[in-house]
Amino acid sequence: MQKSTPVATQAPKLLEVVREKIRVKHYSIRTETQYLQWVKRYILFHHKRHPREMGGAEVEAFLSHLATHGNVSSSTQNQALSALLFLYREVLGQNLPWMDDVIRAKKLQRLPVVLSKHEVSKILACMQGTHALIARLLYGTGMRIMECCRLRVLDIDFDRGEILIRNGKGAKDRVTMLPSSLVEPLKDHLLWRKTIYEADAAKGKAEVFLPDALDKKYVNAATSWPWQYVFCSGSYSIDPRSGRERRHHLDEKLVQRAVKKAVANAGVTKPATPHTFRHSFATHLIEGGYDIRTVQELLGHSDVSTTMIYTHVLNKGGRGVSSPLDNL
Repeated sequence: MQKSTPVATQAPKLLEVVREKIRVKHYSIRTETQYLQWVKRYILFHHKRHPREMGGAEVEAFLSHLATHGNVSSSTQNQALSALLFLYREVLGQNLPWMDDVIRAKKLQRLPVVLSKHEVSKILACMQGTHALIARLLYGTGMRIMECCRLRVLDIDFDRGEILIRNGKGAKDRVTMLPSSLVEPLKDHLLWRKTIYEADAAKGKAEVFLPDALDKKYVNAATSWPWQYVFCSGSYSIDPRSGRERRHHLDEKLVQRAVKKAVANAGVTKPATPHTFRHSFATHLIEGGYDIRTVQELLGHSDVSTTMIYTHVLNKGGRGVSSPLDNL
């Protein structure tokens, strides 16, 4: 009887191990994409040497190259550093002294761009349809653009007049207000959205992505109406993790383009983006006399010092001080 020779199992490639570790940590798909890209660039920069053979000097050389030749911003450079620290600590299991000595790029302290109420009105008047509704939500609630695009039907509570924001920045949930002026427009939008859902259900394509294995805990939730995205994509796409074809949420780039076009049409010269509505929301609330702690909770800031930045951009001149020229 001939003995069967054991089949040699091939060790997984480094990038596959990095991807698996990221998913175990429940990082977002965007973080996964960026971390894999930085690890790959780091290895290629050092002529495909294995990271185990390298250390602090090679990391510093790569980051210096990004700053001097790549002209990347400090936040991009720090993102690359975070990816490499994840590689060494979480994937390779190394926690060496040089890791704590790597210097992060100093983040520039810039004041946020803030629109006046008149400018907000002009921009919103130049927008139509779903993009206009999203822009109004961004200004009316202080949500980030991805928080708005990822809204589910069950996140909007019309009876309580509030919106639940799930898994915001820092993986935190929070509650913000539902502007009364958007109640009817949102109800009309959901009626239209439900017709799309029913058409998808008839095709057997009503399933949506559910985070943190909720699809295993609640078997039918992925195909139910409450878990559908409020703002959905116009077509189906392949989920990069599961490989399933389904309808995802609206691409935020479409909203960014719509806002950019509206800003130009409104004749506003400030470099406004969808995130500018969030800055304007906070500034106008503080300007209206609301407590800084209340604004902090609505924005989801961990530290009130982050919210304090908006006290420096109030529409009252430098720090609210009257110029001596005006008192002559």
